[in-house]
Amino acid sequence: MSLLRPMLVVLMLLLGGASLAQDLPRVPPEEVGLSPERLERVGRWLQAEIDGRKIPGAVLLIARQGKVAYFESFGRRDGSTDVPMARDALFRIYSMTKPIASVAAMMLVEDGRLALDDPVARYIPEFASVSVGVEKPGQSGADATLERVPARRPVTVHDLLRHTSGLTYGFFGDTPVKRAYRAAGVDPDANDSLSTFASRLASLPLHFQPGSTWDYGVSTDLLGRVIEVAGGMPLSQFLKTRLLDPLGMKDTSFYVTEPARQARLAEPLPDDRVLGIGAVIGNPRVARRAESAGGGLISSATDYARFALMLRNGGELNGRRILGPRTVEFMTSDHLGSAIARTPLYLPGPGYGFGLGFAVRTATGEAAAPGAPGEYYWGGAAGTYFWVDPRNDLVVVFMIQSPRQRAAYRTILRNMIYAAISR
Repeated sequence: MSLLRPMLVVLMLLLGGASLAQDLPRVPPEEVGLSPERLERVGRWLQAEIDGRKIPGAVLLIARQGKVAYFESFGRRDGSTDVPMARDALFRIYSMTKPIASVAAMMLVEDGRLALDDPVARYIPEFASVSVGVEKPGQSGADATLERVPARRPVTVHDLLRHTSGLTYGFFGDTPVKRAYRAAGVDPDANDSLSTFASRLASLPLHFQPGSTWDYGVSTDLLGRVIEVAGGMPLSQFLKTRLLDPLGMKDTSFYVTEPARQARLAEPLPDDRVLGIGAVIGNPRVARRAESAGGGLISSATDYARFALMLRNGGELNGRRILGPRTVEFMTSDHLGSAIARTPLYLPGPGYGFGLGFAVRTATGEAAAPGAPGEYYWGGAAGTYFWVDPRNDLVVVFMIQSPRQRAAYRTILRNMIYAAISR
């Protein structure tokens, strides 16, 4: 009897690990050309950051050749408690929602219910007569004024997917258009339906002429309303029935209302809740009307790995096809080229273009961290991050809740993981 209880504990742990994997194949790192010793360096670095109280905890999943070779949790789940971080912890993924919504839109393109060159006004009539805000210098020291000029062409679905719509974020920067956004209270996380959000957005001027400039903003949030109209159902329902459930992403949703799932929510350190964009980390425990396609989802490392592996596999996972391989290839190609300008805050950075929902690497060099042409990535404001590198057959999902460390850790993580590739 004395041996039975420890054996049961071990069995439960093994079964728990298997259930977390959710039928994703697992292999030792060396089997897929990853150095176990060098991966241990990554774990030691993360633990040192936790011991230094820079982050409370983290979850890191690395897959190569379609198989999970590293999947570990570190530290604490909640920055104000001693509860250990678990591999099934739930994270606010913020802008890592954008690739998911973009895939949903491309599913409708494959259905023949949406086309990239469709004017957004076909689905949201209020966008039929948008204007562009132009800053006019004030006379004799007076403040600059905002004038509206007609848009030279309609905003298209393609523009929404690649952030060339002229729509922006109002919560950072200080141009007249951004001030107009703030004055109007346009916020995709406000307690509004997507229909109401779209109507309010249409009344404001665009920041740039459609198709002229990459400007990070609420384009994907508006795309969420297009998905609702073209898909014939609320955004959350479309995502669940067409994408999340078929992929087995049971822990991905806009809100976490069930007590058992609420107990799995990761939280940042108490002094690290400011997103740095005039907002603080939100509370997803209470459901609201807002469903932000640009930044509203909660997910786990395993769930997001299933999404990323589906992309790595050319649109299919475990026999469930989400997109055709040519569609994935199209999405992960650069859609900016040299003709489209970039704002000074060009988040992808040197060596990257932008595809349909994520940054796309265009050069081995130029960027400040390793990677290969064809790799694509995106991250979230609270610290989550993922990338898929087809040339090196690598998928990485990194989950933390630390707005303060989100940028610095991404470069360090890339350096250490690429250094662990042995063949």
